[in-house]
Amino acid sequence: MSDEPHPEPDRVEGAPHPRATPRLIGQESAEADFLAAFSADRLHHGWLITGPQGLGKATLAWRIARFLLATPEAADDGLFGAPPPPESLDIPVDHPVARRVLALSDPGLKLVRRGWDEKAKRLKTVITVDEIRDLKQFFALSSADGGRRVVIVDSADEMNPNAANALLKLLEEPPARTTLLLISHQPSRLLPTIRSRCRELRLAPLGAADMTAALGQAGAEVGASESQALAQLSAGSVGDALRLLNLDGLTLYGQLVTVLGSLPDLDRARAIALAESVAGRGAEARLDLLLTLLDTGLARLARTGVTGTPPQPEAAAGEARVLTRLAPDALSGRRWAQLAQTAGDRLRHGRAVNLDPASLVLDTLLQMQRTARP
Repeated sequence: MSDEPHPEPDRVEGAPHPRATPRLIGQESAEADFLAAFSADRLHHGWLITGPQGLGKATLAWRIARFLLATPEAADDGLFGAPPPPESLDIPVDHPVARRVLALSDPGLKLVRRGWDEKAKRLKTVITVDEIRDLKQFFALSSADGGRRVVIVDSADEMNPNAANALLKLLEEPPARTTLLLISHQPSRLLPTIRSRCRELRLAPLGAADMTAALGQAGAEVGASESQALAQLSAGSVGDALRLLNLDGLTLYGQLVTVLGSLPDLDRARAIALAESVAGRGAEARLDLLLTLLDTGLARLARTGVTGTPPQPEAAAGEARVLTRLAPDALSGRRWAQLAQTAGDRLRHGRAVNLDPASLVLDTLLQMQRTARP
């Protein structure tokens, strides 16, 4: 692994870095699309890898980078013909390129991400134009060997306007034999001209079976029922599933479902205990997770009412019964959907202005109590 002295902004806590992740699970379609373009000699200079956070976009980018840097260009030798097209992006972990990529030392690779602010002693909040301008030196130094060059931008969403405009110029006039891999969680926030100059690879949420395999690869062994619940609450995102595991999120959601089961009366003792469990010093991560789970619970209530069926499988014991009772028809589903919008806005605003965490949670639960009343 790299021995960088600063934290890496593109690493999920509790999981190996994407460049150290050997397999990409559940995204065979995206890999096949890239391989088809490569084998047909239609390799675009810019690729936009999209999808919600935690699906494996960075893992795919690093797999593509290793593949491009380790795979020679096809050439017909006149006797045996061109070699057969590759069937996967797999590169052996002991391959020299794989070892150099892991150490961030391959001369044909450049990673662009949020840098370290030496003055503030913390990571920068955005990718600045200086990070993009550094690419000019990279292109100048790497052009001598005549090989392929790969640039990974993780994530493109974090570029400030000057950085985005500088990257656009590179996409408009890309250096020869260069592939730019842009990772984006919210591509709609990018400049339309950046999107139009890239070919998109969109990743899909993982199902329970793929979630189990992906979590196992990350070192988290979970059972089938636990994996199904994680897939539900994380919307198929391995990164979010790891966050749930690290913060005991399944237990937290179970406690929330128990409180919702008391509506419309509201078990105030349980509600206060739940709110106070995320209000102490050092509990910021669990507070943010509970706010996310409140939003998730509201969305699942709305879906139950509108569709007439609770989401399956259950994400907590007894959840289906609670959802069905609180959202028995389309009208109630629309009320829960409206509350999901207004409560979500209030939660985000309250978190931004540092309102008391316990009060923030209790306020949302009281809003849910009012919505649950006939």
